[in-house]
Amino acid sequence: MSLFLHENAALPGLRAAGSARPHREAEPRAGSSVGCGNSVGLGFPRLSPCCRERVRAGRPSSSPPPPRGRALARRTMEAARRRLQAGGGASARLSAVWLLLLAVAAAAGGEAAEAARQRGDEQCHYYAGGHVYPGEAARVPVTDHSLHLSQAKISKPAPYWEGTAVINGEFKELKLTDYEGKYLVFFFYPLDFTFVCPTEIIAFSDRIEEFRAINTEVVACSVDSKFTHLAWINTPRKQGGLGPMKIPLLSDLTHQISKDYGVYLEDQGHALRGLFIVDDKRILRQITMNDLPVGRSVDETLRLVQAFQYTDKHGEVCPAGWKPGSETIIPDPAGKLKYFDKLN
Repeated sequence: MSLFLHENAALPGLRAAGSARPHREAEPRAGSSVGCGNSVGLGFPRLSPCCRERVRAGRPSSSPPPPRGRALARRTMEAARRRLQAGGGASARLSAVWLLLLAVAAAAGGEAAEAARQRGDEQCHYYAGGHVYPGEAARVPVTDHSLHLSQAKISKPAPYWEGTAVINGEFKELKLTDYEGKYLVFFFYPLDFTFVCPTEIIAFSDRIEEFRAINTEVVACSVDSKFTHLAWINTPRKQGGLGPMKIPLLSDLTHQISKDYGVYLEDQGHALRGLFIVDDKRILRQITMNDLPVGRSVDETLRLVQAFQYTDKHGEVCPAGWKPGSETIIPDPAGKLKYFDKLN
């Protein structure tokens, strides 16, 4: 907070002291400024109206300071007010001005300390991105887990991608358009050689025939290199590896695909557990986004694909928990009554 000192504003104590003897305003000189960008003479500094009001009210700032700075600020303000009311010459008035500046600094310092404390509390109690490695959350800097603006939007064309994948133990170029005419389950995972990730990838790979039976393919993607993917595949499952894979592992080494799909954690350098269902016309139909510690369900993913395919084919809608063979709803006022009549 800056203090603006000018010659026409004086407290009663200043005015009385000033009338006792005439004075001449001192010339401003380097190093004699008090406040922000205002040089004042050291002979008879005076307070602006806003500062006078704060002195009278005993307030160091326009907004109440936090509790930690309030006591010191008020004590300093009281001392400044007593000196101003007592008069005592230019040195006393200058001393009062410096006390006022000290009070303002105390209030500002209290606000900054309180804000820092609150930020620390939030960091202690809220870790938005979770953690990949159990027990290591304390070693990961807690910052804003901001995500890039996603280009992936439900009912819109899925963002295009292409890259190198490991397929059947070989490096091959892969792109979204390779799956035209088919449904695609495209999912991201944080990193190779971790803990939850292999359980998800193995689960999808082991059940790929169930997806292919309904004209659906599955692709897994992370920010690891193709070489890391291959090394992980060549590691036995008993040692935390993947073993032989029936689904491609796509490398997003530039992080661009993860950013386009809105799953990239800037401060962590890897992706969240995002899963995207793309239909046979390349339209994005479903998005699932998990925090890092919890894996996804193959059963639920399979159910969702079946539900979207059913609605595409029959034009009916699927209620909560729908599975193949269950009742659906005809989406019109008369049709829905048939469903609710059976249900209730």
